Amino acid sequence: MSKEKGLAELLRDRGNRLTEPRLRVWEVLNRSGDHLTVEEIVSEVHKADPSINTSSVYRSLALFADLDLVRESSLGVDEGSRWELAHPDDHFHLVCRICGTVDHHEGDLVGQIREHLAVGHGFAAEEIDLVVTGVCARCATGEA
Repeated sequence: MSKEKGLAELLRDRGNRLTEPRLRVWEVLNRSGDHLTVEEIVSEVHKADPSINTSSVYRSLALFADLDLVRESSLGVDEGSRWELAHPDDHFHLVCRICGTVDHHEGDLVGQIREHLAVGHGFAAEEIDLVVTGVCARCATGEA
């Protein structure tokens, strides 16, 4: 099944339809695999269809977020949010304060935090978005 067909079915199953702006935003996020600002998404969408306006991109992202297809994160690298495909909470973001790269680190730390909150505080965390800011290996060694 193609990604477009899968998205169309998913949207239809949840009472929505696949529009051109939604398809283009979805393609950009899938192709990138990165953490993109709205401006970056709009720029990429315009390469495929310059008639799609910025508000359509925002509406598409809002719908995808409501459907748990994408995540919005404030990674501290600038004033804006970054968007990426939804992922489980089993990793956290490592953000380089020098070059701005964002990497995912996988491990059991997020699970430990979730368990600590549940057992120690009776708190059921629904989403954990952990961001660690520092210096990446390339910038630390001057290779950037």
